[in-house]
Amino acid sequence: MIEIFTTGGTIDKVYFDANSEFEIGDSLIAELLAESNIHDGYTLNGLLRKDSLEITDGDREIIRTAVSQCNAERILITHGTDTMPETARALLSVKGKTIVLFGAMQPARMRRSDAVFNIGYAWAAVQLLPHGVYIAMNGEVFEAGSVRKNLKAQRFERT
Repeated sequence: MIEIFTTGGTIDKVYFDANSEFEIGDSLIAELLAESNIHDGYTLNGLLRKDSLEITDGDREIIRTAVSQCNAERILITHGTDTMPETARALLSVKGKTIVLFGAMQPARMRRSDAVFNIGYAWAAVQLLPHGVYIAMNGEVFEAGSVRKNLKAQRFERT
């Protein structure tokens, strides 16, 4: 069984106008999994509904505690891309689990979003990787502590 925790981020953003006014909406993760023909084998828990730039160290502790206390050995976490590496680093103290963070550069509600690809990739990665903390984005897996987001290129890269 895979435990999925949602924390918000771009993947769940809802935009209201051309000025990019947004809020974090209800998670579409269950819908995205169903579109990928994944209907069971997971539990879904909402932890936060925040843009990752608003996630604090206190929020990271909430995430770390939830991950530590859940019974699952394989865990997926949706997260905004801007501070995903920081949260991944904060989870390095959790042992005996495979933890994969993922998100999207474009909201799942947008037609050309990378959300469906990223969730499918993360779903496979969490089942294949050894214990540890990882980021799975855009067809690559990065180990926590050795990844950064390249804002200009809009992608993740090794440090």
